[in-house]
Amino acid sequence: MTRWPLPEPMAAALQAARAAAQAGEVPVGAVIVRAGQVIANAHNAPRRLGDPTAHAEILAIRAAAQALGQERLDDCELWVTLEPCAMCAGAIAHARIARLYYAAPDPKGGAVEHGARVFDQAQCLHRPEVYSGMGEAEAAELLRDFFRERR
Repeated sequence: MTRWPLPEPMAAALQAARAAAQAGEVPVGAVIVRAGQVIANAHNAPRRLGDPTAHAEILAIRAAAQALGQERLDDCELWVTLEPCAMCAGAIAHARIARLYYAAPDPKGGAVEHGARVFDQAQCLHRPEVYSGMGEAEAAELLRDFFRERR
């Protein structure tokens, strides 16, 4: 079986997730791309920042909005290592992100294909194109290893 290399943005998100794990944070990384260029890169940091909203996606969205000087990221892609939770899915919709790529599903806390399915709700203001599974094995392994060490 031929294994294709991961797209660069997902490889960068996985690297950010590894940095999160090394910092004692849940290993989730996110990258925002515009016109083929990475404009924001972040990893989970709720413990370090003392902020329960400091998920990788939220931090990346904030950094991208600041870098672009605008709150709408409608020409951007978000690459993240784990299916976004309801809070992050809401932020993705509000930011008007065009495409969401995520690696591993999250049956417990995810809200894109699991749980609340935020983008499927009639009240959702914007629905990005969603692609899942790229880098799933690597992202899932990072998460399993992280939580195994803490049990």
